[in-house]
Amino acid sequence: MRIANYSDLKNHLKSYLDTVANDSEPLFVHRKGNNSVVVISLDEYNAGKETEYISSSPEMMKRLKSAEQNMQAGQGVLINIDEL
Repeated sequence: MRIANYSDLKNHLKSYLDTVANDSEPLFVHRKGNNSVVVISLDEYNAGKETEYISSSPEMMKRLKSAEQNMQAGQGVLINIDEL
């Protein structure tokens, strides 16, 4: 995770935002006298929201746990991605 203070971020905003967007590396912004913030890319944000959505569904979590157990027991099914 990269770290910047507010003044440096303000002076080099484009560079910092480009790095976050292109490298999917979060940016921790320290703000003296205020709460710090983290800047993340839209892809990282969307991935987090998807994980949150899946985790909130008991049925989906049950299916994921069952699939993991099947894979660990050698009962997984290999699927060719071109056949999906």
